[in-house]
Amino acid sequence: MPRSILLIDDDPSILYIHSRFFQAQGWDVYRAMSGEDGLQLYASHLPDVVLLDVKMPGMSGLEVLEQLSAQDAIVVLLTGHGDIENAVAAMKLGAENFITKPVALPHLDALVQKAAEKSELRRTNRLLAGQFSDGRDDASLGRSAMMQAFTRQLDLLAASDQTTVLLLGESGTGKGWVANHIHGRSARARRPFVEINCAGLSPTFLDSELFGHEKGAFTDAKSLKRGLFEVAHGGTLFLDEIGDLAPELQPKLLKVLESKSFRRLGGTVEQKTDVRLIAATNRDLEKEIGAGRFREDLYYRLNVLPIRLPAVRERTTEDILELVHALLHDVATRLSRPAPRLSHAALAALVGYDWPGNVRQMRNVLEHALVMSAGAEEIDAHDLPAELRSGGGPEPRIGERFAGMSLKEVECRHIEHTLIAFAGNRTQAAGALGISRATLHNKIRAYGLEDVGRAGLSHSA
Repeated sequence: MPRSILLIDDDPSILYIHSRFFQAQGWDVYRAMSGEDGLQLYASHLPDVVLLDVKMPGMSGLEVLEQLSAQDAIVVLLTGHGDIENAVAAMKLGAENFITKPVALPHLDALVQKAAEKSELRRTNRLLAGQFSDGRDDASLGRSAMMQAFTRQLDLLAASDQTTVLLLGESGTGKGWVANHIHGRSARARRPFVEINCAGLSPTFLDSELFGHEKGAFTDAKSLKRGLFEVAHGGTLFLDEIGDLAPELQPKLLKVLESKSFRRLGGTVEQKTDVRLIAATNRDLEKEIGAGRFREDLYYRLNVLPIRLPAVRERTTEDILELVHALLHDVATRLSRPAPRLSHAALAALVGYDWPGNVRQMRNVLEHALVMSAGAEEIDAHDLPAELRSGGGPEPRIGERFAGMSLKEVECRHIEHTLIAFAGNRTQAAGALGISRATLHNKIRAYGLEDVGRAGLSHSA
């Protein structure tokens, strides 16, 4: 679906130039020469972005902006040089960004593309908030082509309920959830789903947990104990952190996978089992084999259908947003609270963060935010942990950056960002700013911006 833009400007030549430019890039373009007509077009078509001139006869650009902001529109302002004060006031009314005339089209294109991405994010956020509030969480794995293909793989695995599965991926990517998902959609769903983490357990204890023991098998074995391969009979056994399985237990696991039978610790009778095994690890098992810590024959027996879970940072923005909503509603349900909305600032921080701890970290962050919001209807950025508030997300709105700054500081920052946009090319930057190259040179020297835009350098955050 093509993106759409509404151009509101009383200058027909500017409307013509911008209209042709965005149509050539595949946008749907709507045009209005007055604020009143622009508001009507916005209500009819709900475009992704509005490009709005500040100074117009009749209804002013600021009046139009105020009404558009009330409808959560994404607005980029066009303003003449020397009208920065008005532009900063407009930022505080909710404009997304501004650009001075005459406009350098590549610079305009970059600003509008970024604004369209934010518009799409907000629209998806509203859609998902409604979906999960209605209890429809079937799409929570994601909507991108990558995650849809991943979902189809899981459905195929669920249907083949005898096949061993190996889940690979970084810590915290949700391997336990996926194992439960496969079990829940399989013919074994009514039978037990049993899980155990192989890391941090002594070999003797883990042996007893997996295979059980006979009375008197060791000092504290005062009665017979059924192991998890018996408890999970007919269902699914999930072995997490299989890469940490003790070397002396690896042959026993290989045997039960091949023969569907085992002996309890201290026993002599073969016990039959019908269990679907799902194993998971964040280790590189091939490297573990090379280091002599993992049996090659066991690896190939486990590696029948390997599935790699993507890290959160590898997912699309839409998939991350869907995951945020799914986890938020899950945490809210567990805490017996209604799931609050996400403010624009909180949304930007959550989607822009790198998530080194993946899904597990995201769940903890959302629980933190839910508690800190103290029952409010909306989670804001200040409810999030410090690491999300201090970095990792998209830049704040210009209005937020400029709040409390002097006009000189605003001008310095605007020149800086323009230089960065044109990779330090002063002729192009001067044209975009509507000033001469000599004037720009003087301002660069006055503000200490000599290196800005060159080799990606910048003097400010």
